Amino acid sequence: ITMSALALARSRAFASKAAQFKNLRFYTGPEIEFEHLSSGWSNVEDLEEFKKSGRYALQTFNKISPQGLATYPKEEYDVEAYADANGRPAHALMLRSHKLQEEEVGTSVRCIARCGAGTNNIPVPRMTELGIPVFNTPGANANAVKELVLCGLFLGSRRVIDGINHMKDLGEQGVARERVEKDKAMFGGREIKGKTLAVIGLGHIGSATARDGASLGMKTVGYDPGLSVESALNLPKTMTLVDSISSAVANADYISLNIPYIKGTPEEGGTHGIIGQAVVRHFKPDAVILNFARGELVDSDAMKGFLDAGDGRYISDFPDDLCWDHKNAVIMPHLGASTEEAEDQAACMAAETIRQYLQNGTIRHSVNFPDTDLAVQEKDCVRVTVVNQNIPGMLSKMTEVFAGHNVNIVQQVNHSKGDIAYNVIDLDPAGADTMNLKDLQKEVTMLEGVLSSRILFSAPGVGYARNIDGKYHV
Repeated sequence: ITMSALALARSRAFASKAAQFKNLRFYTGPEIEFEHLSSGWSNVEDLEEFKKSGRYALQTFNKISPQGLATYPKEEYDVEAYADANGRPAHALMLRSHKLQEEEVGTSVRCIARCGAGTNNIPVPRMTELGIPVFNTPGANANAVKELVLCGLFLGSRRVIDGINHMKDLGEQGVARERVEKDKAMFGGREIKGKTLAVIGLGHIGSATARDGASLGMKTVGYDPGLSVESALNLPKTMTLVDSISSAVANADYISLNIPYIKGTPEEGGTHGIIGQAVVRHFKPDAVILNFARGELVDSDAMKGFLDAGDGRYISDFPDDLCWDHKNAVIMPHLGASTEEAEDQAACMAAETIRQYLQNGTIRHSVNFPDTDLAVQEKDCVRVTVVNQNIPGMLSKMTEVFAGHNVNIVQQVNHSKGDIAYNVIDLDPAGADTMNLKDLQKEVTMLEGVLSSRILFSAPGVGYARNIDGKYHV
């Protein structure tokens, strides 16, 4: 079908509630001819209704913060739960802890965003193969997790929980007033001022933990082989950086784990069980280990052996099959990011990331696509994005296709990450009455190695094409 982008843009008043990304760009160039849901979509229900919606379709899993969902202007987005969609297609998916299955990712899905930092519940490698960017929200829950780390630090310093439970028992016996002073000696502890805090992993959470630890009068030591300049600038000036986990923990009274979970053993390049016997043997006998990162980072056998041997403590918000009822362990629910503020921030950040990608082509905070920060294109320009396998010769093949259709390229961007390359081409109609992109899009999309393409010019949800096993879906 042929659609007039100018007529479509003028027929609707787009009002945005997002502070960072304003309303859809009003296209003022000539009429654009392209195909929309005309090939390869026989499995899509309510196809005609979907064509006419004139809005982006977003589907959610889990309960998403209303504040985050309010980021999507109602004039531009239809937002509904996946469970309520009854098979209707979506342009983007948004989730929290739901374990996403490939069959839940329809052919029309352009991107996926998780309201949180970890993406273990999303089949990222498969999404990469399909050419679908996966976004996360690094730092959105950093303050919430850091505050729980500090809570754990105090819980590990004093037997507060044991004391509370003891007072409940005394209360039931009716002797609390008589025993409250006498029994306090059973729950003695130590102060944290002047003690050494080792922080393993100095990203958003780790660097914040180090700063607050230092402000409480603690000595800080840190380890992070991938320390970024941004995080380094946020570290306490007095912090000592070392070159290994073992060196960091050797003289530490408190040890905070803030590293991501990566499948595989440390020998295989992963972080599963990275806090094993080789590291635990360097702990001080009374060290307090704070794990609010991932339970799989810690080898349970090694940790139990450490707790059995001395007066060390293990504080975590992840389950542990061996240490869950140990007298020197405090295992709580996974509460790290469970605050209203963190959920609001993560949802808003995820929504903003989706909007930037769908409307402008910008990629930020993707775990499988290269960061690509784009300015909004000129009002009379059309933006084409192409996702392809990162293999030699692809850029020249695409350039040849565009040259063969006699279009004027005003900007071309090519970024890559791992197995994926992302291309952005801005086209200037140069005074033409119409701009026919149907054949161009099909030709570039069906190049071997190309996964998908999009035409962006302020008409929501249109101009998306995919190369699926050599078949054209547009």
